[in-house]
Amino acid sequence: MQPEVHAEMAAVQQRHWWFVARRRILQRLIESLRLPPQARILDSGCGSGGNLAMLSRFGRLQAMEIDATAREAAASLGICPVAAGCLPHQLPFDGERYDLICLLDVLEHVDDDGAALVQLARRLHPGGRILVTVPAYAWLWSAHDVAHHHRRRYTASGLRRLAEQSGLAVQRLGYFNALLLPAIAAARLLGRWRGQEGDSDAALPSAPVNALLQAVFASERHLVPRRLFPAGTSVLAVLRLAA
Repeated sequence: MQPEVHAEMAAVQQRHWWFVARRRILQRLIESLRLPPQARILDSGCGSGGNLAMLSRFGRLQAMEIDATAREAAASLGICPVAAGCLPHQLPFDGERYDLICLLDVLEHVDDDGAALVQLARRLHPGGRILVTVPAYAWLWSAHDVAHHHRRRYTASGLRRLAEQSGLAVQRLGYFNALLLPAIAAARLLGRWRGQEGDSDAALPSAPVNALLQAVFASERHLVPRRLFPAGTSVLAVLRLAA
């Protein structure tokens, strides 16, 4: 990811509608997983640490991040140990096993996404799960993906195939950020047609627009823990070791 993108995300991750609403949705989802007391949790690819405070509520958290600047920002929060690491083969915290491993918009950055899932599956406790979110649909590809060094976007069926090929079973799978899909798709396609795509979607909109988008997106937290959507701008999966 470009250094200026890391800096932009670090500056807005506590205020930008997408980050705030996604955390609220994921918090509700993790609550529904009924993790054991003092669960061991790994945030694999924690970026600047925007999700660490939320994840730390569910157990004993560790985090890894490849980018040194983002890793320093995450460690400076003082929430949990943050170590250097790179998927698929450079995982820190040797010998640790986890009840929950989070890959929150990380897998799309990894060259060998299947190998990443295989290696993380080896770090699961029996009964442990991997929570994955990734951007959806190749047709939504934009300059935002280029700026963030994405390798690909996914469909739910494609993520299922990848998980099963990696020795994982799907517990939950579907889409979220569904309510805003028509508006986001229209903006992407119109920008592409006009040749006016920006470099990143992380810019903070005006306060009223930010509040409206946050409210709409965050409202999905009432449904996502029970049922995911058939379409949306992101794919979500809860994976476990295959029997």
